[in-house]
Amino acid sequence: MGRKNRKDRASNDGEMGLGKKKLKEILSLNTQLLEMCSKPSSSVEWQDFVHIRSLVERVRELQKGHVLPKVQREDHFVEFDKWLTESGVDTSKTSIAKTGDTGYGLLATQDIQELEIFLRIPRKMMLTVEAARQSIIGPLVKTDSILKAMPHVALALFLLNEKMNPDSYWAPYINSLPEKYSTPLYFTSDEVQLLKGSPVQGNVMYQYKNIVRQYAYFYKVFQTNPAVVGPLKEQFCFDDYRWAVSTIMTRQNEIPTGQGDQMTSALIPYWDMCNHTNGTFSTDFNIEADCSECYALNNVNKADQVFIYYGPRTNSQLLLNSGFVYPENNLDSLEIKLGISSKDPLFPIKSQLLTKAGLVNGSYHVNIEEPIVDHDLLGFLRIFNMNEEQLKEQIHLGGSRALCDFDCPISKDIDLKAWMFLETRASLLIKCYPTTAEEDEKMLHSRGQLSDNAVLAVLLRLCEKRILHKTVEFAHKMQTSLQPYVTTMD
Repeated sequence: MGRKNRKDRASNDGEMGLGKKKLKEILSLNTQLLEMCSKPSSSVEWQDFVHIRSLVERVRELQKGHVLPKVQREDHFVEFDKWLTESGVDTSKTSIAKTGDTGYGLLATQDIQELEIFLRIPRKMMLTVEAARQSIIGPLVKTDSILKAMPHVALALFLLNEKMNPDSYWAPYINSLPEKYSTPLYFTSDEVQLLKGSPVQGNVMYQYKNIVRQYAYFYKVFQTNPAVVGPLKEQFCFDDYRWAVSTIMTRQNEIPTGQGDQMTSALIPYWDMCNHTNGTFSTDFNIEADCSECYALNNVNKADQVFIYYGPRTNSQLLLNSGFVYPENNLDSLEIKLGISSKDPLFPIKSQLLTKAGLVNGSYHVNIEEPIVDHDLLGFLRIFNMNEEQLKEQIHLGGSRALCDFDCPISKDIDLKAWMFLETRASLLIKCYPTTAEEDEKMLHSRGQLSDNAVLAVLLRLCEKRILHKTVEFAHKMQTSLQPYVTTMD
């Protein structure tokens, strides 16, 4: 019958040469994970999360030794720069360098003036969803319902497929990427537990559950769909998928499609080395030149770091999607869940007034900088604290947006109740955290026993507590302005 080659032997032994016994267990585990992660969140969310993690850790254990080899990105920066130059990218104004707490970034190699274009990246160098559709996984991208609805997932699979191809055009770029990330997908259970009291803890568990569901789903697709071809069919490990997803989450950007009629997700090599700062968007896409252009946010001296602005994101969004926390974030805010209970006797009329005022019965935000409380939250607080007579009066008046105007006081009684309610609510939310802000500051100052991920978790909850303390102070100040004899805080 002749000798079998390595590929034939691997196929007979199961995916990646794992052996039939291990492969069978992985298939069983992924079936369980797909079922568990497809269910809505339950009242025992933490227990479910721990159980899901235990199954994933077993999958990872079985796949150990079969994941893609680690790459030391520093060893490939010279090759990356050569690839950029050969592809027509001028990198003479910047260079990749270690930048302390922010990891790697771009340093100016010469003085750069504000609004000066310091970087242009042509479309041909970007990994895009359009390119994914033209690749070996194209038929799957075009037909799978999840990939059609979630293009960033298609981009993650395309990236992983290219990483497995040593002859990929994008190999110099892919080899320059981090080998792991600090997104919560890489947190241990203990590190996630440090987020107790924070609204983001639920988001972290939800995100993890979604990524696990995606992995289990595509594992099944790659194993059972005969139309799927390419390296992903032979090797698809959880660790590799987590890496690909984290790469997309932390580095993707939106650019116009080749036709220019809609936007598409893309990875933009070299540009994605820029770190974040407060500011305004300074990257644009030049349709005529078919390239991305990045302008300097401000004057940058030679040897200083060149920053860009990622967009108006809270620290919770930065942690979830980018894997860092930015204490100087002047757009940081905290979500507060506020709603009118359906058991409230005044629920129908309050809901009617909320609708008339263009408000929702759900979540609002308090901010780190002015305005601490925005107009929508003010409107909700006023409606929430009205009695039946006051509600009917406002309905009669038309329930306009004036309810949300700080310069249009409704009544001293209503506003006083509103600010007292907010102060109480914010104070209670502070108590939901297992530590105080002062204790968090001490932990961050010492850092001795904290992992890098733990530092991020503690830093995030400290930022949230600062917002809540500011909210308490602001609500008390507003009460004092309405009732001058209120001079002390509880």
